[in-house]
Amino acid sequence: MKLGLSTCLLLAQQLYAKIIYAGVNESGGEFGVFSPGNPGTGLPGRFGIDYAFINKSTIDIFVDQEKINLFRVTFLMERMCPLSFGLGSRFNETYFSEYADAINYITLTKGAYALIDPHNYMRYNDPSQQPFSGSVIGDTSDPKAATTTQFGQFWKELARRFVNNEKVIFGINNEPHDMTTQLVLANNQAAINGIRSAGARQLILAPGNGFTGGHSWTQTTGSGDAPSSDFMNQLVDPLGNTAIDVHEYLDIDFSGSHSECTQPGPSNLASLTTWLRDNNLKAVLSEFGGANNANCFTFIDDLLAYLAANDVYIGWAIWAAGPIWGTASPCCGPDTGSLEPGQFNDLGQPDAFTTVWPSAVRPNIPVQDLKRSGISNLG
Repeated sequence: MKLGLSTCLLLAQQLYAKIIYAGVNESGGEFGVFSPGNPGTGLPGRFGIDYAFINKSTIDIFVDQEKINLFRVTFLMERMCPLSFGLGSRFNETYFSEYADAINYITLTKGAYALIDPHNYMRYNDPSQQPFSGSVIGDTSDPKAATTTQFGQFWKELARRFVNNEKVIFGINNEPHDMTTQLVLANNQAAINGIRSAGARQLILAPGNGFTGGHSWTQTTGSGDAPSSDFMNQLVDPLGNTAIDVHEYLDIDFSGSHSECTQPGPSNLASLTTWLRDNNLKAVLSEFGGANNANCFTFIDDLLAYLAANDVYIGWAIWAAGPIWGTASPCCGPDTGSLEPGQFNDLGQPDAFTTVWPSAVRPNIPVQDLKRSGISNLG
């Protein structure tokens, strides 16, 4: 039997493609500040009440039973660098120690990889109405904005503190949007420069504009902001250990707020995949999700199978578990619940860890291929 060229290419991709990071988001370090019209609410906040990072018992379940190796752990830059200090190299040492304890448990105790996530939308100084409040970092027209230089200083200091932890991955910032794409590039480059100047050699993930959406990577976003594809191939990492950070939700408007999945991941990521291949780049899908229904199970399965079949993708993390979600749903309709094991949804039924995870996620965890040792890298 003769195989066509497209079939041969697909088989080659499947042969050499390897997802080496697979896991879940741990959301909670950015909690307790949403208060429209009341900037400053929840700052600095109370650990274990307003915010928290992980439940260690949850990490145990995911590592020991589910065999995943990646946790994306959120924090808030206004807590790490209080407004009285400004963005830069001076930290709230209490908040940092709480965060470091979570990262060290994941990496040093459990042997998994931790993706550090400043969950700030490339903004700083007012998280009260995220994702839209706060000054865009590097916006020289805004006198309240932190500078690109300060952002680089922040990353240099944060990387310095984890320089010897080979299982850390540095995620530059969560979902930049509605800013010039040139500025996203400049801020990303400042972060890379800061991280490398601290002597850190670990993997870096760089986002694009437009909420770093994979489907819109080659499209204009916001109010005429240039496509991420026009600029993110200009990033320079002297160690060549930077990948692209993308998000992709499967509902009608790519927001992750609806219970029906209508946006097919494979076709929506096709242009990004081509761009990554053309530019010899890799990517990690650090956010995606779906609701508790057969429709979404199929869409998630198709998405993860597509990532595994294309060698430009090296990892994924689903949204979201976390210690203080309670019965709230972080993704995909009001009744799905979180991915935190042992919790319930708003109807008092088992949450997404009991429904979405075993139906659509667990079957796609490439347990034998996941990276278990060595410094975080592209594979």
